[in-house]
Amino acid sequence: MSATSQGILALVAGIAVFSVQDLILKQLSGDYPLHQAMVLRSLVALPFHLAIVWWFDGRLSTILTPGWPKMLARGLLGFLAYTAYYLGLATLPMAETVALYFTAPLFITLAAALFLGERVSLTSALAVAAGFAGVLLIVKPGSEGFDAAALLPILGAFGYALYMVAARPLGRMESGAAMAFWGNFCFLLCALTLSAVYGTGFHADASHPSLAFLTRGWVMPGPTDLGLMAICGVIAAVGLTLLTQAYRVAPSSTVAPFEYSFMFWAVLWGWLAWGEFPDAIGWMGIAVIIGAGLVVIRAPANEKAAPEGAA
Repeated sequence: MSATSQGILALVAGIAVFSVQDLILKQLSGDYPLHQAMVLRSLVALPFHLAIVWWFDGRLSTILTPGWPKMLARGLLGFLAYTAYYLGLATLPMAETVALYFTAPLFITLAAALFLGERVSLTSALAVAAGFAGVLLIVKPGSEGFDAAALLPILGAFGYALYMVAARPLGRMESGAAMAFWGNFCFLLCALTLSAVYGTGFHADASHPSLAFLTRGWVMPGPTDLGLMAICGVIAAVGLTLLTQAYRVAPSSTVAPFEYSFMFWAVLWGWLAWGEFPDAIGWMGIAVIIGAGLVVIRAPANEKAAPEGAA
């Protein structure tokens, strides 16, 4: 199996795993703070990440290479992306949140061209523009139904794009398992920082669901909810390793469009758990975004590259 095929397979598997985490955290968002779930998730994931490093690298010393500060810095991008996305998920329907987050492959394609020098064809550049037009159909800026929380998944997508593109240059020197470990470690440090600020509940007076999910104080979870938060840790360890491996072994602009497989899971879980279903305009926006991704996949490699600034 080629490196590109391995990357695509790893990404699709990682997306399916992470969709379960979305289902769990949206379910918990009305009763617990995000930082509490992140602390428990990261703590549970820590030994799994160590085991994964040992399994893939054969030793734990790959964690403490000279490049560990860069891997930790990359983890900060992942944390910002994660936080913005799940704060948006607390307010928006699951399918719409994921659709807006689907700007990530578009951002990744652009970032790969700007920072990694990967070739992007004119067709791909036009498809990226069309994809962002599809976002406008979902966000509906200026309408009565507009909610600023819709900007959060887009911000998360931008952070995620930088996070994954950074895996390529780092991957030439560091293992995917080590990068995933430092990503999770950064999540833990940042979540503990948020908990120190908001954990007492002193700031827990926000009425907006996204702000409440950020500022709510810690709550003692019951056995079921505690178990769900712990499961998120296992999901994080496995999913993050798969996604990091995907972008480590294959070109970013090739594997990125397969992020769109998340849409299937988003619609399925949203429908089964909350009876959510996109309206006609929402489906139109989703279709445009997915269509743009498919064009990026199929754009001929020998097509004339987009002029500078066209994207």
